[in-house]
Amino acid sequence: MKKNRITAVLLAGAMALGLIGCGGVPENQVHSMEDMAGKKIGVQLGTTGDTYVTDEFEEDSETTIERYKKGSDAVQSLKQGKIDCVVIDSEPAKAFVEQNDDLKLLDTEYANEEYAIAISKDNADLKEKINAALKELKEDGTLEQIEANYIGDDTQGTCPYESPEGTERPNGTLTMATNAAFKPYEYYDGSKIVGIDAEMALAVADKLGMELEIVDMDFDAIINAVQSGKADIGVAGMTVTEDRLKTVDFTDTYAQAKQVIIVRAK
Repeated sequence: MKKNRITAVLLAGAMALGLIGCGGVPENQVHSMEDMAGKKIGVQLGTTGDTYVTDEFEEDSETTIERYKKGSDAVQSLKQGKIDCVVIDSEPAKAFVEQNDDLKLLDTEYANEEYAIAISKDNADLKEKINAALKELKEDGTLEQIEANYIGDDTQGTCPYESPEGTERPNGTLTMATNAAFKPYEYYDGSKIVGIDAEMALAVADKLGMELEIVDMDFDAIINAVQSGKADIGVAGMTVTEDRLKTVDFTDTYAQAKQVIIVRAK
């Protein structure tokens, strides 16, 4: 009984100091980028957020980097108080915050980036064709329309891209490796993978006269799938980095993005 009383007193003291909230979850201690040092930071394994955070904090013994297979797992750990913040792409971050009123985004950008399509270094011909298709899709406004359908309003995916009537596909199949957990870029609607990247890839396949096949896998497996030839392209909100360029090539940019920080709302 004495031990229980001491524990209760310590817990009450911690709550009075604002260290622990209701349900035993710690109060948010990250209010700016400067507060991240010395905290537990969650990232998705193999993502750009993982790269940026590792570069900044790997040699800081007081800062812990927790890596998760899925962004949703990192967010769940944040909600449970196991970590102090999550660094992740902005649009998926917005979706997580919209679904969880106990989370919020810091009013700051952790890093700006550009998305491109990963492709094998041995497939220069396909890269050239995809770049030509992307150029046409930018010029005719298709890419902008696809993005606008998912970002900036409350009607995500209600007017999806559709292949032009009479589109022929005599040139085989374009296999796209992705990680369908990055709403609004790629996610499941029932059993179908939809989103900005899925529609962009379909529009590219239409230009190339190819069928599009989308294969879902762990994010950190996508580069290997492209490098080994199991997939023709890797599309998953992927940023060009020096480390990735060691094993694969990238097309021209098709979208702008940024990394942001999710914290608990209290």
